Amino acid sequence: MAPMQRRLRLRSRKDFRRVYRDGRSVANSRFVVYWRRRSESGPFRLGVSASTRLGKAVVRNRARRMVKEIVRLNADKLRDQVDFVIIVRKPALELGFWEMEKSLLHLLRKAGLTRDATSGPGPDKGAGRRGNPAKGGGNG
Repeated sequence: MAPMQRRLRLRSRKDFRRVYRDGRSVANSRFVVYWRRRSESGPFRLGVSASTRLGKAVVRNRARRMVKEIVRLNADKLRDQVDFVIIVRKPALELGFWEMEKSLLHLLRKAGLTRDATSGPGPDKGAGRRGNPAKGGGNG
């Protein structure tokens, strides 16, 4: 499992602040997504935020890693020229990887951040999956 590419991540406080200030947001009970279009071309950039209210560092880091892995696996479905920040809420911690993926992709579609924001996943979505990649499983 390769980590998410550095060029696809929001890292500076200034970048996060710009997305919060100038962007739009959509939320469900598990995540909040803030996004804004960029004028310069290039792939999307992602920031993930997990508050200390979620739990200790181990819990927060695991949640961030899972979100980044979901985005990495679905990067080809996401629009370019967009910066977005995903905020993890406490109910997301109760989800397994695939439930978290489903919830997050639904929210990204709702925000219009997917390349095909109008249609849902195909009928065979999830077919052939064997495990949780966050725990060493996955397609194989």
